[in-house]
Order: sequence, then C-alpha cells, then structure tokens
Amino acid sequence: MKFQPRSVAVGLMLVSVAAVSFVRDVRVDTLARSEPSAQMRTTTTNVLAPVLPVANPCPRFDAGSVAQNPPALFSSNGFLRVRFSYQQRIDDDGMELLCFMTPDGLEDPTLHVKPGDHLIITITNNTPLTPAIMPPLNSPNCGDAQATQSSINIHYHGTNTSPTCHQDDVIKTVINPGETFQYDVAFPRNEPSGLFWYHPHIHMLAEHSVQAGATGAIVVDGIENLQPAVSGLRQRVLMVRDQLVPGNPSATGNIPSFDLTLNYIPITSPTRPNSTDFVPAVLRMQPGTKEFWRVSNSSADVILDLQYVFDRVPQTLQLVAIDGVPLNSQDGAGQGSLTKVTHFTLPNASRVEFIVSAPPSSVQIAQLITRRITAGFGIYNDPQRPLATVQLTSGEDDSAAVHDADVGADNKVGTFTAMSTTQNRFAGLGSAPVAMKRTVFFDENVNVIPPQFFMGVQGLPEHLFDPNAPPDIVATQGTVEEWTVENRTIENHAFHIHQIHFLVESQNNFEINGSEPVSADNGQYLDTIQVPFWDQKHPFPSVTLRIDFRGNDIGDFVFHCHILSHEDLGMMNIVRVRPRPASD
Repeated sequence: MKFQPRSVAVGLMLVSVAAVSFVRDVRVDTLARSEPSAQMRTTTTNVLAPVLPVANPCPRFDAGSVAQNPPALFSSNGFLRVRFSYQQRIDDDGMELLCFMTPDGLEDPTLHVKPGDHLIITITNNTPLTPAIMPPLNSPNCGDAQATQSSINIHYHGTNTSPTCHQDDVIKTVINPGETFQYDVAFPRNEPSGLFWYHPHIHMLAEHSVQAGATGAIVVDGIENLQPAVSGLRQRVLMVRDQLVPGNPSATGNIPSFDLTLNYIPITSPTRPNSTDFVPAVLRMQPGTKEFWRVSNSSADVILDLQYVFDRVPQTLQLVAIDGVPLNSQDGAGQGSLTKVTHFTLPNASRVEFIVSAPPSSVQIAQLITRRITAGFGIYNDPQRPLATVQLTSGEDDSAAVHDADVGADNKVGTFTAMSTTQNRFAGLGSAPVAMKRTVFFDENVNVIPPQFFMGVQGLPEHLFDPNAPPDIVATQGTVEEWTVENRTIENHAFHIHQIHFLVESQNNFEINGSEPVSADNGQYLDTIQVPFWDQKHPFPSVTLRIDFRGNDIGDFVFHCHILSHEDLGMMNIVRVRPRPASD
C-alpha cells in the first residue's frame, strides 16, 4: 500500500469558512513569580507592543555549506527575555518557509536557560490571515478561540514546565495572524540539564509548521556538572529537520519521502532511484580534538538512526544524555557516566548528546550518517544518507566555521564545578508504588479519506483527537502509573507525553521486525520513545513505562505520536492531572 504524504490528507481536513475579519489585541495576565506549580493569578492586564516583521525572513543555506551553530541567546539573573516575529516566505521551489525571527534578524535561536529560570517570549504572528480550520475552542481558552490555517502557539518540548495558560499549554492556546501573545515559562529548579526544543503545536498544522522550519533548540545549561567528560569541550547544536522533496518525485530506491536538512543546510537527494549522489553539509574539526555534539531530531516525519563512520567503519559514540537527561545520573543524586554505542535510533522529537573524536588524517572520508529506517509496510522511504562530512582544518579555519553568532559565549561547555544537589527530580521513581496500570495504543484506519489515526486507551472507545473533549485519562498529582504502550499498526510510531518524563522499564517484541532497540533506553528517563510496527503475526510491539506524576504540574496536557502527520490526523489524547488530596 502506498500513501500520499500525510500533509495532503491533512489538507483535505481543512474547513473552508470565512476568514476572521478582525484582529484583536491579546491581553496578558501577570504571572506569579514562583515555582512552576503556581497558578496564574489575574492582577493586572496590559496590551503588548507587537513585534514588527523582519526583512528577508527565514534565510536558508545552499547544499554543501559549512554547518554553523544556530545563533544563541542566554539568560541572565534568572530571566531570558525574547521577542519573536513569526514569519513566512515562499522559496524558489514554491514551498512555504516558516520561522521565529528576533528583531535583530536572528532565526530560530538556541535559547539557553538555567534550572529555575523564567523564559519570557513575546511573539507576534506576522503571517497572512487565512480561513479557519476547525470549530472554535470551548471556554476557557488561552488567546484566540478560533484556529486558522496560519495559527501558532509554542510547545517547549521535553521541558517539565506547567501546562497552564501562558506557559506550555498547547490544547487551548491559539495565536492568530496579527495577534501578539506573551509566554512566561517557569523552569523547575530541578529541571535536568540537557537539550530540549521548541516548535508550534496547533493540531492539524503541526507537520507543516515543523517541516517549514519553525523550530529551535532549548539548552538547560549545567550538564558538565553531571557529566564532567564534556567539561571544556567545543559543542555543536545540530538541528535535523525534514522538508518536502522538490518536485515530489516517486519515493523509491534512494529517493526519500522527505528531504533532511542540518542546521538549515539541505541534504540534497539523488535525482535517480539508484543514485547515491547525496550532498551533505560540512563540519570542520581540528585534528586530534574531541567535540560534544547535541543532536535534535526536529523532523516531522523522519526517524533517524545516527552513526559516525570513518571510511564506512562505524566509530564509537560516547552517549552523554538522551531527551535532556544525563545518562546514568538518573535522578541527579550522583554523577553520570557515558554509554558507548556504534549507532543510535533517534525517533521524531528525541534528542541525543554524545562525544566524538576528530578523524585521523589517514581517513579518506568521515561522515555523520543516518542509516536506512524500515518504517513499516509500504509507508515512508527513509534510505541511508549522509548528514555531514567532517573536514579536518586549521584552528583559524575552525574558528571561522564554528564560532558563529553565539552571543556572549566561546561555544565551549562550561568547566566542571561542584554538582548541584537540587536536580534529583526523578528520585525513587523506579521503586515507587504504582497507583494504576493502563494500556494505551496506536491504531489507525487508512481505508477512509482522510485516513484516521487514534491514540487509544484500553477499555474506552477509539476517537480522533478533539481539544474540546474530556480527557480519557485522569491521574492524581503525587502518583506513579505504569503504562504499556502498544503499536497495533503496520507502521512505526513515536510515543511522546508532554510536561513529564517517563522511566523505560522494558521494550517488547522488537526483534520481530528488525528494529533493534538501543540498550541505553532501558532504565533511562525519556520523553519520547519509538514503538516499531506490527508484523501482523506476533504480539503487538510494546514498551512498558513508569509515568511520573509526582511533579508540580497539574492540569490538562497531551500524549501522542510525534510523527506529526499522524498527530495531525488524530493520534493524540488528553490526560488530566488533578491536585493531590489536601490530606496528603
């Protein structure tokens, strides 16, 4: 069976109604300056000054360019204040490009914060007004009640921040063209140090927004205090994104369903099915050095399987962190340690951080590649392809290539200092009593147009995601639950839950379809995990996870497949966390 790109199916779902003919100011309540569990209280309201459009938005690089770190902004005295203009342009191939631009022209900068900081983002949606796409949101909503084809919000992926209005609420937050909105996101004092990212999360538009490039990295600084091996190393933030292949050729052989980019450098695909003439980006390294690479799979639909090769021979990746959590430090009560692998499967939205060595001068070609992914039966074609070729260079050349627009930093990880004693966020999760066991599952119906995708809960009727629907799962703050997540379909899915991390207890039946799990996932705290496709012969592939509701976050948030074409077509559900009983 062969599917059209999911974006085509999503387009069939758009409701053609008259565009909203007015633009209203968005007024913002002052947030309580306290821990992220504090609820927003209405004290004053003010009209925000809009962020004006920036000339020449959403610039992109040519194929084969030298990769530079994204521009970066850093918090100071507990705050990082950012002003974003959300903009678009149409490129030479007729594709819409989207991005977050700062007033001084920085595109999708990396946002550096520390545990306990507030990230304050004022954003104006400066894209054209378009028709509505779904019925209005029920009250209470945050921002506008009517989503359009140009609506946005921001999800702070992987962060353990609050799902309340003006923080990390994606269910009821809508910012329409011409509107200005302010986020005040309070990071917990025990937020793990590592790599996270931000992206729009309007239901039915998530795939397009992410493939159009509106994504950036978030770094919670301080990882060197739990992983001293990275102390003083030069770091690279590598954002892997996907996009439509120009001309929409048939995805066979080495022609992929989606092109990839590395820090906005397109990995040009072959023009013929059996050709191998991919054009990767270039990374320059000084001979004899080690570097700390922080990789985010910020693609909408492409799973990665990363490998670092010298003349096609796999090299060791020294894993430092996965999904923002330092490896083997776990609850932060002690230092972490590195895990050595020769490849690492990175599902959509996951992040992995690792140390690599520069190739010796005897190596003819050194590359970071993604291996072929078997996505399922006749679904997407994800061939092996290079992401970057590593070139040895002098220190002067390296300085020009790597010291980019980072503001106030020399692009190196800080020096190891005394370890924080506050970052024991996950302490005791593995031995905590389990309040509830549940089975949730991926299911789909591809025999209708548009196809239907479900994030189901065992014992309840399947249904497409509806932001106005009541939650299928109600949990209590302070408890731990065990979820078994099953894949009942013939294609891969990536399970993600907002606001919290989970502990991976086991991965089951993965050997039946050749999707080899990486042992580093077991016993690790993640926010996203792949559940490979079902072969229709064996039991459903599944993962068993400990879901941690012991944090401060209460309210409604979502869990879903992070293959965003699946999410846009309904594969998402709501969990509500109620406050713990007063007697506790």
